[in-house]
Amino acid sequence: MQHPRDVARAWPAPSAEAVAYTRPLLSLIQEEIRANDGHIPFSRYMELALYTPGLGYYGGELRKFGAEGDFVTAPELSPLFSHCVARQCAELLEQIGGGDLLEAGAGSGAMAAGILAELARREQLPNRYFILELSASLRQRQGETLQAQVPTIADRVTWLAQLPERGFRGVVLANELLDAMPVHRVQAQRSGFAEYYVGWEEERFVWRRGAPSNAKLRDTLQCLRNELREAWAEGYVAEVGLAQPAWIRSIGECMAAGALVIIDYGFPRRELYHPERREGTLMCHYRHRAHSDPLILTGLQDITAHVDFTAVAEAGMEVGLDVKGYTTQGDFLLDNGLTAELAEQGAGASPGYLSRANEVKRLVMPGEMGELFKVMALTRDVEGPLQGFTRRDRRGRL
Repeated sequence: MQHPRDVARAWPAPSAEAVAYTRPLLSLIQEEIRANDGHIPFSRYMELALYTPGLGYYGGELRKFGAEGDFVTAPELSPLFSHCVARQCAELLEQIGGGDLLEAGAGSGAMAAGILAELARREQLPNRYFILELSASLRQRQGETLQAQVPTIADRVTWLAQLPERGFRGVVLANELLDAMPVHRVQAQRSGFAEYYVGWEEERFVWRRGAPSNAKLRDTLQCLRNELREAWAEGYVAEVGLAQPAWIRSIGECMAAGALVIIDYGFPRRELYHPERREGTLMCHYRHRAHSDPLILTGLQDITAHVDFTAVAEAGMEVGLDVKGYTTQGDFLLDNGLTAELAEQGAGASPGYLSRANEVKRLVMPGEMGELFKVMALTRDVEGPLQGFTRRDRRGRL
């Protein structure tokens, strides 16, 4: 049972069934804490809370996406989002002479269904559509979504438990994937850095601080301070993701030709680690409420951190990928025909038009998802420009 510090929060209390569901996960994390001198790095806590098979937030069976879950992603907000992504995929596949699509972490399956529907309409279906998904419950839900929305082409989808071997040709899609990869939480001090650890005390998880847990993190922190000395003043708190660049490099190593298209919220390094952002970017989502305490509701809430897109670009270049484009989600969708498709679906008086127009506003407006979410394309052997980055390519800000 978690400490009652969350009782006064403005969200629905977890049901008795949900509390019981999380007990095995809490016990597992507590055991690991005891086995490691009373604390584990926050990155490890985040990994266990989100991805423990059968128990973690993403590894378990609780509903996460949509109105009945904890948050709504762009593909669930409107099918037009997936149609725009499909058009970019079609252009990329045409440039490399055909290939496959691979979606990493497909959520409810809404984007896969929307992309396949649009590519089928355009008669530009990929050879195969792979979904890289470790959660058995999410695989089941994705299959149900595909059967319900694109039953005639659902058999084109194959689920994977790991990345394909070297030689992949096609497009890899990562929509709201990197933000949920484990991060280290750190604090700048006068003489160095402290890392945040998680302990267990008085029936609740608590913060502890200690020396950085590994050499890679220490080296990365020193590089960040050297580059951004003004931001990393004493007391500055931030998240450092080592898992995201490692994953990018693994994609580059298996890709023979094609592109990795990343859609996520985040900033270039100098904007992410701005002096005014001195409390970090950790964010949790529970029943459509956002807050910044990852040590409560363990296993019942999503935990995320903003993406360092400069680090993503650097990781891609390390394995020979080209940074082909970087822009906002709003500009990417508009470049890929969002407003034109909305207009094609009917005039303002047609049934459902107002609802669809409001969905489009949420996708593209700066105060909604349009500016915070960014899109990056890392490519290999793709020569021509990409239509999703013609309006306003922001690579110069990286």
